[in-house]
Amino acid sequence: MRFLIVNDDYPSFLNWLYARDPDLQHKSYEEQMQVRLESLFSSDLFYSANLRKLGHEAHQIYFNNEAMQTAWAREYGFRINKGWRFRLRKGFVPWLSRTNPYWRYDILTAQIRYYKPDVLLNQNIFLSSAYFRRMKPHLRLLIGSHGSPLPKDRDFGVYDLMLSVVENFVDYFRREGVNSELLRLGFEPVILERLNGTKPSIPVSFVGQVSRAHGSRQLWLEYLCQRLPVRVWAPSTNDLRDDSPVTRCHQGGAWGKEMYEILHRSRMTLNHHIDVACDYAGNGRLFEATGTGTLLVTDWKTNLHEMFEPGKEVVSYRSPEECAEMVQYYLEHDEERAAIAHAGQQRTLRDHTYYQRMQEFEAIVKKYL
Repeated sequence: MRFLIVNDDYPSFLNWLYARDPDLQHKSYEEQMQVRLESLFSSDLFYSANLRKLGHEAHQIYFNNEAMQTAWAREYGFRINKGWRFRLRKGFVPWLSRTNPYWRYDILTAQIRYYKPDVLLNQNIFLSSAYFRRMKPHLRLLIGSHGSPLPKDRDFGVYDLMLSVVENFVDYFRREGVNSELLRLGFEPVILERLNGTKPSIPVSFVGQVSRAHGSRQLWLEYLCQRLPVRVWAPSTNDLRDDSPVTRCHQGGAWGKEMYEILHRSRMTLNHHIDVACDYAGNGRLFEATGTGTLLVTDWKTNLHEMFEPGKEVVSYRSPEECAEMVQYYLEHDEERAAIAHAGQQRTLRDHTYYQRMQEFEAIVKKYL
């Protein structure tokens, strides 16, 4: 089968990626994609790599990466109509105005026609539902994937199937009359080959977002930062209150390989799910943390035991107070900490790799084709 995976990148990640090499934006599509791959950020790269291991043709597209997408269009002979034109503003120098806001969709259309996918997996459902309805005749199966706050103006019925990493979203889509299946996130073992073999040097880490969508996470993290030696890596702290104790623990952002290095160097790392996950565990940190061999301290969820055995492979808490007590305990009991971390890593490498996830994905696709 031929798969095409479409996603967006965080603007802050793109700024970081291209700031490291100002000439990158002028390089070929393949060179930019290779740098993107080497960053080790985002699961869709691991999706496509493991689908190819299973014998399929698979490509990924980053819809909002203007440098990469325009490079693809240039190299594949597709003329882009961005619709730039000069306008004269009174009292100011001429300025440029884009009159075709849909040029990114024009490139995506060209890519769909070029790659001729049997299956298109859209991992950014904020992209136009009307656009994908127009493109459905070119596809055998159109799949969406989502696990964060839902947009109010999207037509999920355009998708033949919706995937999610948490059960409550699967239930929601099914109630809306849309086919839906659970497909968890995972870990890519090749990451371990890219990590430095240093001993843990960070007592307690947290890596993740602290946006408005993570309100309960903000309160929990503020409680811990007042009481423990927590070091926080987050893309932005703009949604925190000005006097938040998290800000004095903030170390900046961390993407891809740097994030995995931080997890690997941590004696333990903290996890707390986004609010819309409700009672269900399923975020990427479950597998990224355990995969790198650190002790995962995560919030208790009704389904956590389906992925890990609490107390033996990870540790879980039900309140900020209990979390603080656990962290303090494992800071003082290093052998127990190391044993649980090792068991968690073994479980992830046995049951939660992206090769296994793509085997599950392959079976799901065959069910709906």
